[in-house]
Amino acid sequence: VQLQASGGGLVQAGGYLRLSCAASGRSFGNHDMAWFRQAPGKEREFVAGIRWGAGVARYADSVQGRFAISIDNGKNTMYLQMNNLKPEDTAVYYCAADRPPLSGSYDSDQKYDYWGQGTLVTVSS
Repeated sequence: VQLQASGGGLVQAGGYLRLSCAASGRSFGNHDMAWFRQAPGKEREFVAGIRWGAGVARYADSVQGRFAISIDNGKNTMYLQMNNLKPEDTAVYYCAADRPPLSGSYDSDQKYDYWGQGTLVTVSS
């Protein structure tokens, strides 16, 4: 099982990026998927989550209204569209997957069984 995150980069405040998380090695139907991020010197935090095939999304308050999580079943890929980026969004972004039986809260990193390698997002002011 492999999750490959990509799409990070350097962007000015107010700009946008789209992160991708390509999933391989198994069917991800009925998995819970999520994006987390970790800024320098800070703990990893939940950004957004979604259930593969269900489409119901959850967001951290800090990104609600600016970020959108989605899944392309045909490409076996999860996305995070990030708009109106702020310097405080600077972090390494990780994708994660929780296989069935599903349990735990979306915002707990203990819930997830698989993790991608991370992609760096830097937002300049």
